[in-house]
Amino acid sequence: MILKGKRVAVFNVANKKSIAWAIAQSIINYGGEVIIGYQNERFKENIEELISNLTPKPLIVEFDVSNDEKIEEAKKKIKDEVGKIDGLVHSIAYAPTEALKSPFIETTREAFRTALEISTYSFIAMSRIFRELINPGGSIITLTYYGSEKVVPNYNVMGIAKSALESSVRYIAYELGEDNIRVNAISPGPLSTLAARGISGFIDMLQLHREKAPLKRNIEHREVGDTAVFLLSDLSSGITGETIYVDAGYNIMGM
Repeated sequence: MILKGKRVAVFNVANKKSIAWAIAQSIINYGGEVIIGYQNERFKENIEELISNLTPKPLIVEFDVSNDEKIEEAKKKIKDEVGKIDGLVHSIAYAPTEALKSPFIETTREAFRTALEISTYSFIAMSRIFRELINPGGSIITLTYYGSEKVVPNYNVMGIAKSALESSVRYIAYELGEDNIRVNAISPGPLSTLAARGISGFIDMLQLHREKAPLKRNIEHREVGDTAVFLLSDLSSGITGETIYVDAGYNIMGM
């Protein structure tokens, strides 16, 4: 029960295959309390169904990262209803579909702006706005991907967004260190999620990882959740500004 007594806000859960939901489940399994964010009313019914068997019921919060005022509203709701938190999980990314299907060089200005705003700037805004709500010794986590540093065909502008996200992790880790708040990223191997299925050639990507990874398999959602538990717990008290790979070793391979 290494998270006993800790309260963590997880943004955003879309459905049962979301990485954010896997992280929320692991937090609960290891004794923590979760607050669950969802993007808008369209996803609320999914969330209510997911938590229907949980006791006590987690607080759920509508969370629109495209507007700082909406982030402030979510923070205020959490502060008013549960008080301080010990951890914050950012599992939010988006790029327009056409930007993941067309050649990267054809990325439009609008698609670039959207991908960077939703996938990267949202992490900066959340860290800034929630800073005062996070207890000393707390932890902030975001989700990245190997396409941030190597070319992954069809990942396109999301690779640029994830590169910026990982750099943001380092800068925010430096600035929040004075508050004794740690900031890290998890880089999972490919997982079947709503977002991943929008990437052309995703099934081939899964097969390639199985063949090339040292462990000769794809990872499971649970393994990402359990790594998040480690980074949220006091066991990782000396780790900040890092990207932790959970990819069965795929990233170490040259060929």
